[in-house]
Amino acid sequence: MGEKESFKDAEEKNGSQVLVHVAVADKEVDTAAQLAAALEGELTPEESMRLRKKIDWHILPLMCILYWIQFMDKTTLGSSAILGIRLGTIFYLSYLAFEYPQNLALQRFPVGKWISINIFVWGVALCAHAACTNFGGLFAVRLILGMCEGSITAGFMIVSSMFYTRSEQTLRVGYWCTFHAQIISGFLSFGTLHIKTSSFEPWQWLMVITGALTLITAVVYWFLFPDSPTNAWFLTPEERAKAVKRIQENQTGVENKHFKPEQFYEALTDPKTWLFALFSALDNIPNSLTNQRQIIVSAFGFTNLQTTLLGCVDGVIEIVTIFTGVHLAVRYKDSRAYVGAIYFLPNILGVFLINFLPWSDKVGLLFGQWLTGVGTTGFVLSLSWLSSVTAGHTKRITVNAIMLISYCVGNAAAPFMWQAKYQPRNHIPWIIIGITYVICPMILLLIRVLLARENRKRDAEPVDDKYDDLYIEVVLPDGTRTERRVDKEFLDLTDIQNRDFRYVL
Repeated sequence: MGEKESFKDAEEKNGSQVLVHVAVADKEVDTAAQLAAALEGELTPEESMRLRKKIDWHILPLMCILYWIQFMDKTTLGSSAILGIRLGTIFYLSYLAFEYPQNLALQRFPVGKWISINIFVWGVALCAHAACTNFGGLFAVRLILGMCEGSITAGFMIVSSMFYTRSEQTLRVGYWCTFHAQIISGFLSFGTLHIKTSSFEPWQWLMVITGALTLITAVVYWFLFPDSPTNAWFLTPEERAKAVKRIQENQTGVENKHFKPEQFYEALTDPKTWLFALFSALDNIPNSLTNQRQIIVSAFGFTNLQTTLLGCVDGVIEIVTIFTGVHLAVRYKDSRAYVGAIYFLPNILGVFLINFLPWSDKVGLLFGQWLTGVGTTGFVLSLSWLSSVTAGHTKRITVNAIMLISYCVGNAAAPFMWQAKYQPRNHIPWIIIGITYVICPMILLLIRVLLARENRKRDAEPVDDKYDDLYIEVVLPDGTRTERRVDKEFLDLTDIQNRDFRYVL
């Protein structure tokens, strides 16, 4: 565990046996340990539900709005590709380089404030796109954009695990991920096509408008987005303790501000870390379609205006499939891998249609293109699943970073397969995408097999009482100080250290 100190007031002799309470240094335990230890009594289901609704109303809309803005900003290159700009992997290379530093910062600094600073910088960078007159300028601002946006998904994964139970996380991650669908951004792109000015091109207006929305969001986040349930402005002191108690079943705690090297190394040697990473990299190779989709659909023979509007359909499909997928995963116990795998089947069908239908069958090709958006559900489920099966704050930020770095690797490498020599059918890129759609569900099912096997192994082990008698000093509501036992869930143990931890499937 780390540094420990003994105190005598709980010493008790029984023959040769001596029971001594062990006090744990504050830096070793979860930031919520004192709140949880000071709370007396059990939390009723009604009170838990009331708190969850209050948390939902105060943070979920903010997460949904920001994720929509993040995705809209990221896809401005896709929209602007048919308006006059083509850039490739710069954004994701920057995202990749800064992802782990961003996760370390999210551990060290207040999460809400750090996210808001990044939103502000990326909003400025987005507006600066409109002033760029050459590739060098666009390269610089895109680099900054990728650097800042690397904090958002990682931050949201941390916040979701702080405020919600494991089943609730699946739904909430699904909810904010549905807002990366491109319905509103499609209409926004369509509107900018009608802006006719002598000094500004339509794509420049698109950058300015999205940049302004981003800057407004940064200000809102600074004042309204909480850092953790231990200091959430919209919760009373008693509600904060109850909010912490509510997520005790996760066995992951809230957070710990101290970097623990042993947890970092455990993350690197844990097989599931790399299985999730491999899934993330392969699953996001097809994500190059985000920036290529409008170019591809345009190649089917649609006009620029038609292509932009048809992009809204992709958004509808993603919303419907993500929403239904996360609800199925929650409704049917231990079904995350199964649901994620099943939702890849339409993607495989879409690849077959695009490769084998006649080029003249514009409707069929478009339908095949739309089917490839269904499998997004698998990645959404993997985000919440990874947070649910990883404990120990340093370990969690490390595996989050590795998964998102892998996400960047897939996204950064994929654009290179869209070469002019493969146009217009692009058979080679589509075959590569089809292969990833076959491998990814197999990885999800393999992760499930390994985690289920580990659960059975732990069920057969004797009860682990190694961390049962650890105590921390707490301040009670009346101001008195006393020692209280720290529940194992708030000792900042990893999922491997805590043998009572069971993996959700």
